[in-house]
Amino acid sequence: MAKKISKQKVYTLLVEVGRNAGDGLPADATGGALMCYASGVDEAEAVRETVAILKQADLAPLDVSGYGTLDERLAEGHDISDEERALMQRALDENSVIVAQMTPFFDEDET
Repeated sequence: MAKKISKQKVYTLLVEVGRNAGDGLPADATGGALMCYASGVDEAEAVRETVAILKQADLAPLDVSGYGTLDERLAEGHDISDEERALMQRALDENSVIVAQMTPFFDEDET
């Protein structure tokens, strides 16, 4: 039996989040950014799925920036590590959203 070819692709997304009770960010953080790899038939679906999952995790998505698929990023000259490629493949294999990195933001005016 031939393997069904998936129409899913994996998109690299940067999601900016605000504060929300139970979000897991440090108490003094003002928000954060999450680097995600999300599967979808197009980037819009990947964004919708990512936002929905982050909301379920008590995060407050504010803005999503898309950086394209692996092929699109390679065409733009991005250097993509083996670890990053493995996370992208996992997102595709599991038809899921992988949060690869979470960076909290802090108010620089406070000392």
